Amino acid sequence: MILSLIIFFITYALVITERINRTAISVIGAGLMVLLGLIPTETAMGFIDLDVIFLLIGMMLVVEVLQTTGIFEWTAIWIAKKARGNPMFIIPGVLATTALLSAFLDNVTTVVLVSPICILIAQILEIPAVPFLAYLALYSNLGGTATLIGDPPNILIASKAGLRFHDFIIYLTPIVLLIIGACLVLVWLHFHRSAVVPAQVRQRFIKASPELAITDAVRLKRGLIVFGLVLLGFFFSPLIHVEVGIIALTGGFVMVAVCGEDIRTALERVEWEVILLLIGLFVLVGTLEHQGVFELISRHLTAHFASRPVALAQIILWGGAILSALFGNIPVVIALNPLISTLSGEMEMVSGHAGWVLWWSLALGTCLGGNGTLYGAAANVVTSQIAHRNGYQISYGRFLQYALPVTVVSLLISSLYIYFLQQNVATIFGHIP
Repeated sequence: MILSLIIFFITYALVITERINRTAISVIGAGLMVLLGLIPTETAMGFIDLDVIFLLIGMMLVVEVLQTTGIFEWTAIWIAKKARGNPMFIIPGVLATTALLSAFLDNVTTVVLVSPICILIAQILEIPAVPFLAYLALYSNLGGTATLIGDPPNILIASKAGLRFHDFIIYLTPIVLLIIGACLVLVWLHFHRSAVVPAQVRQRFIKASPELAITDAVRLKRGLIVFGLVLLGFFFSPLIHVEVGIIALTGGFVMVAVCGEDIRTALERVEWEVILLLIGLFVLVGTLEHQGVFELISRHLTAHFASRPVALAQIILWGGAILSALFGNIPVVIALNPLISTLSGEMEMVSGHAGWVLWWSLALGTCLGGNGTLYGAAANVVTSQIAHRNGYQISYGRFLQYALPVTVVSLLISSLYIYFLQQNVATIFGHIP
């Protein structure tokens, strides 16, 4: 266990400092875990989330084909025109729309689709692109927290706890909407001075004709039909029992074929650096789980806090957030699910409190904690790589400047909500799920 922790933290430190290419060091660290026998090869491969990998490849192919039609330029110009070139309307509007999309689409899908639009808006309005993209990633994670299907941790929690779609709507959506509104204040404070658009630039977009941006109407119609079918597949994936990654990957190649895109050109534009970086991170964190690091944490929590429900809920909220920021929220949820299942039962027996509240602590902590660092959620990593490809650098420290205030505000509001829920749930809701 000690050796795996040493390798992990050295690798993580090198990734953060970016003195060595972060994809290379991530893969090297993962390879060392396997080569030193800290995790069997088959087990390591099992920790690689192919659904996320396939989803990324598929959606990158979709975006690549759509990009050739001019649809993203059309969208950016249309938004700028409708807002009369005022960034203080455009930025909150795009972020709120991102949160809404993320509630019903995977966060990664949302940032892959919206990032090109944000970059174009920043370029045509001559406003800072890096903070816009950073907040885009943060808001995709905020929106994904609101529903069962919005963020992978919620899907894992619902499966383990037996929670239903409407339970998330009742217990999480209202508080997430409050958090989104509160964080828009942070966005305003950041942009109200830096996002200044000259009058001549505003006039340029008030008079603009977005339809002139479309370069291939036939390919666009075909691409939008395929894209619409992919979105329908995402929505009905639980009913047809097909993972969204398979739907996205299939849809991506169908779009390439239907729209007549050269397959080699399309594949060259896939962000393979992102794919390999995530694979390395999956194996690194999976090794810690295999070595029993998370189980050790779970045993200590069970031993000391099962009889202290209020403290336990807060520890799960903040502890889950910190662990998710460091290790990524998906592996943390996988590791902590058995713990919460045990603790919720013990808490009801020992103290009489509703143990199911712990599940909401875990959901809020891990989903919102994913905003804590650049590697806390896959959407953050993908956004940073898209930014890099377009000439913008979002380093670990730079991302932290925007992420830390949003994460702290989100968790403080969640902390008050969880306490309120524990004290008043029977009176307000009249039942427990």
